Amino acid sequence: MPFLLKKILSPLLMPLCLSLEILLAGAILLWFTRRQRLGKIVTTAGMLMLAALSLPAIANPLLATLEGRYPPLAGGPAPAGGAVPAAVPWIVVLGGGMTDDPHVPFTSRISAESLARLAEAVRLYRLMPGCRLILSGGAAWGRAPEAGVMAQAAEALGIPARDILREDRSKDTEEQAALIGGMVGKDPFVLVTSASHMPRSVALFRKRGMSPIPAPAAFQALEDRSPVRFHPAVSALRKSEMAFHEYLGGLWSSLRDWL
Repeated sequence: MPFLLKKILSPLLMPLCLSLEILLAGAILLWFTRRQRLGKIVTTAGMLMLAALSLPAIANPLLATLEGRYPPLAGGPAPAGGAVPAAVPWIVVLGGGMTDDPHVPFTSRISAESLARLAEAVRLYRLMPGCRLILSGGAAWGRAPEAGVMAQAAEALGIPARDILREDRSKDTEEQAALIGGMVGKDPFVLVTSASHMPRSVALFRKRGMSPIPAPAAFQALEDRSPVRFHPAVSALRKSEMAFHEYLGGLWSSLRDWL
């Protein structure tokens, strides 16, 4: 029940829905009540909120506060960051969403975020002899677990099947931390997920006594000095949504005493 409730309510608190809800409240006040001044204030607030969160100049710094907490692991062509660890037996990759539409190839069934996470995991796998991948993601709504589709993609990228383990029962990050704990035990492991998702993920794994080594991937808040950063864009609104999602996720976990 908490999982279903979370999935129903959380979209209503995302930037687009929240802005539209405020605009709707303002329209109701203007059309159906005598509180015209309040209606104008509420409508203007909704419009300004939607416009502000659609600006790259605002969305990028908002997301960067999350993405900048852990540097990427260095090695090869990667940017400077933490050293690639030696003698770590596991690379854990958290799924970032998929569709189970059987009419498209598996490379189109996992999300762009999942592909970016998997690509980073493959890069690290080749720098860490003897390690194995744990691909994590269940079937929240569909028929096929995400871990299985990610495993297909990993094999297509050259990872031997013998070095791939699947955790295919989890529905969210909290369940991933619980189930992966039973697989890695007390072993340290490299944790690969999106850079914005990493702070909450690390906190959830550490809460359970595990020792994740952060390896953030799928960075979105990239440096932008062009004038178009002051133009509203759908991509910027998506970045604001990612930031809202993580802050709300952290609040939810705190309320349920997971963090």
